[in-house]
Amino acid sequence: MDHRLQWRTVDVNEGEAQWLAEKLGIPRPLAMVLQGRGFSEPGTVEDFLLPRLSKLSDPFLLPGMADAVTRIHDALHAGEKVAVFGDYDADGVTSTALLVSVLRRLGGNVGAFLPQRSRDGYGLTPGALGHCVEDHGPSLIISVDCGTTSVEAIEAASKLGVDVVVTDHHKISHDVAPAVAVVNPKLGESGELALLAGVGVTFKLCHALIKRDLEEGSAEKPRVDLREYLGLVAIGTVCDIVPLSGENRILVHHGMKQLSMGHSSVGIEALRKVAGSKGKIHSYHLGFLLGPRLNAAGRLGSAMPALELLTTTDSGRAGELARELDAANTDRKSIENSILEEAIADLGQEFDESSSYGLCVGREGWDIGVVGIVASRLCRRYNRPSVVIAFDEKGDGRGSCRSIQDVDLVEVLKGCSDVLETYGGHSMAAGLALTKDSLGEFKAVFNRLCAERLQGTDLRPVQNVDAWLKNLGEADSNLYSSLEKMRPFGCGNPSPVWGVRHVTCVGQPRRVGADGDHLKLTLASGGTQMDAIGFRMGDMQVPEGAMDVLFELDENSFRGSVSLQMKLKDFRASAS
Repeated sequence: MDHRLQWRTVDVNEGEAQWLAEKLGIPRPLAMVLQGRGFSEPGTVEDFLLPRLSKLSDPFLLPGMADAVTRIHDALHAGEKVAVFGDYDADGVTSTALLVSVLRRLGGNVGAFLPQRSRDGYGLTPGALGHCVEDHGPSLIISVDCGTTSVEAIEAASKLGVDVVVTDHHKISHDVAPAVAVVNPKLGESGELALLAGVGVTFKLCHALIKRDLEEGSAEKPRVDLREYLGLVAIGTVCDIVPLSGENRILVHHGMKQLSMGHSSVGIEALRKVAGSKGKIHSYHLGFLLGPRLNAAGRLGSAMPALELLTTTDSGRAGELARELDAANTDRKSIENSILEEAIADLGQEFDESSSYGLCVGREGWDIGVVGIVASRLCRRYNRPSVVIAFDEKGDGRGSCRSIQDVDLVEVLKGCSDVLETYGGHSMAAGLALTKDSLGEFKAVFNRLCAERLQGTDLRPVQNVDAWLKNLGEADSNLYSSLEKMRPFGCGNPSPVWGVRHVTCVGQPRRVGADGDHLKLTLASGGTQMDAIGFRMGDMQVPEGAMDVLFELDENSFRGSVSLQMKLKDFRASAS
């Protein structure tokens, strides 16, 4: 299989970019990135670079919000028992922690329930709802990050005399459940609000509840400052891999600011300690250090320790829970790597680059908690939609799906619905259930529907190049400090990738790391030299003579000294 990257330069109007740079006093390369991402007016650029909480929209613009707030307000006023029903991933756990914390601050009699993946399956199922009612005996259940299409479960709740308010952000793949209220931005013409993560929708609900109290002059209600909880919102939003634009960008920007200043719960501080996250927080720390540890508990057992960590005020207990999650994450990595090896071996027997467009593997005994991560790794490796299914001893299977930009998973799975028990999720990530007897037919249909969308497409992974520098001299401290204003980086706002042509290698390439997995170079261009590091590029051959290089601009701290370095993305010999 060809693993070479396609280099695709973002289309930029260089004249407009130069005008923008002069108008705003920013470096030309930064202006090129902004222009290439659709920012062509000084006003929109300033809004992007200076995300303000005052720009957040009225929460009552979300469909279903008024009815949801009325029912919850009545429950709080009457002292009803309320249960918050969440999900076991980082988005669901942070959503649950946020809503439980705020409702308790507002005087609510509130409990929390998180389903167990192996026992309850995904989302608001009838079985999981039954366990929630048994545990808490609520008259009102508020779901977070799930429930929009949970018709059967909400009908069962109604028969038990339990009202349900749904807050969710997933695509609508089936009939909408008959809840008291369904707050889901994808149900209406919500514009960029449709990009909110589950925790973003939950934040909007909390905002609406507090706004209603203020409008009614509820002096007896304690004041709640939602800025205290923005760290939770940032973690859940980044970990759910939603676009970091619009209100998501505002929430994450201010949430990371709070976390960086140490204005977070004792649980988050304990988690940062075991994860080795120090100093200023970036998206990487949330998505690759904190998030996986929050997810680990729900993948391998119950997510309740993660929820307890985020809501405890006991620093000693927080330390115990953080260490427990850290150990669970280590176990998760081992299980994940074992399943990945088996999945690659299974695919190797049937993969054909010219005819395999949608990949699917499944085995009995695989851990359902990690198949989503394995699907993500297969998707990145082969650059094709990938499904990984875990079957139990009875032949019932549950799987996770991950996709590439050109294939909407929900649409494809809708075309496979005749052979599926259930399915749902996002365009890029989804879940499904099916029996082992249906696996062969599902593989064929899934592959055919993916092929219809991908045939004729160059499926080599693409590396976008945001802008080509004139020489390495443009990659200076001024550019780096200006780039800091573009954070947070992540989905929808990736860290810019720069290109520079005709650079030369000074001295010999060095292979570093325990197994020589990484490549260190010193590169020169236009009178400037800069160190470069290529992670997992130790086996790549460095061309002799001039070469073209793609990189991210990064800082390297070593023994108290801080310098700029190039984090290599790819390189090749320059054209003559």
